[in-house]
Amino acid sequence: MSVIGKSFGALFLAAAVLQFGATLLISHLALRLGADGASEFRIGALMAANALGMAIGAGAGRVSIERIGHVRAFAASTGIMVAAVLAHELGAALSFWIVLRVIAGIALMTQVMVLESWLNERADGPQRGQVLAGYMAATYGGMMLGQLGVAAGGGGGGAVIVVGVAFACCVLPVAMMRTAPPAVSPQAGITFGQIMRRVPRPLAVVLVSGMLNSSFFGLAAIYAAQHGMSAAATAVYLACPVVAGLLAQFPLGVLSDRLPRPALVRGVALALALASAALGTGQSMPVALLLALACCAGALQFCLYPLGVAWANDLVEPAMRVGLAGVLLTTFAAGSCVGPLLAGAWMSGAGASSLYYFFAACAVALAVAAGREGWPAAPSALPIHDKS
Repeated sequence: MSVIGKSFGALFLAAAVLQFGATLLISHLALRLGADGASEFRIGALMAANALGMAIGAGAGRVSIERIGHVRAFAASTGIMVAAVLAHELGAALSFWIVLRVIAGIALMTQVMVLESWLNERADGPQRGQVLAGYMAATYGGMMLGQLGVAAGGGGGGAVIVVGVAFACCVLPVAMMRTAPPAVSPQAGITFGQIMRRVPRPLAVVLVSGMLNSSFFGLAAIYAAQHGMSAAATAVYLACPVVAGLLAQFPLGVLSDRLPRPALVRGVALALALASAALGTGQSMPVALLLALACCAGALQFCLYPLGVAWANDLVEPAMRVGLAGVLLTTFAAGSCVGPLLAGAWMSGAGASSLYYFFAACAVALAVAAGREGWPAAPSALPIHDKS
């Protein structure tokens, strides 16, 4: 594990700072809109706008990495992100913020594509689960700090300034890395459609992960507020599942390198469905039990994405890694776009606790999809153009 930290520590640090800024901004904007009386659906629409930008930005990110390399693509997208974040203080109209969230999503897509394609290119198969566990631990560590920053940020512009500083700083570890980034050549002849047909079941995992994660970060604060939690209690409630997800990364990473990933995904999905169904009854539940179940759900929910990514990378060759990163992130973004809209509409009609019934339904659907027989799954040794 120390070798992994030494080889990829700078990328892990960049991911942590990046996600700290992204999470703090999302939660700050959601609470700010909620305080102004915006409906759950309108708040979900703002969260979906960021995911829409990420979906749009997949192609731009792939082209940027291929043309100017990993480091310069990351630096350019970081500059765009900082500008978009600080522009939130130029106006408070929801339509203006939606445009900014789309722009920020496009930049964020490129940043994450750089980090994930770099990691997957440099990590070999037997260690891929552990490398991705380290990456996700850093990611969720940044998310946890971002959620805790909600309580300190208040409703003014201070949180937005902190986010801008964080995004400006996240470029430093990448720019100062002593090891060379992966060499990238244009991947002519390899299309998104070919990659999607290659890894359909891992894509189902990533899609559901996007739906769950975006709904949690966009709407769980509303769930907490409607349960009478203060701003400080809300911050703790939001942070606890992320801490649990962080702590679960390394055990799940080791298991995913030793057990069949499809079976592990099914087990995680079914356990998540049970925990989420219990949380749906949380209206009269003691706070300690509510937090314990939320931690259990978080530990399972936040392990889905690295499991899906590791599974997908097992099925492709190195030449496809940048394209695969784009497809995975686009799929995650699509789930992130749809999830808050569906969950927000469900909460508007059925109450705040229905957020976790939505989670349970998604987890059951994933367990079915991950175990579905007959989906194509070409072995990783078979090149995509080899017809033999």
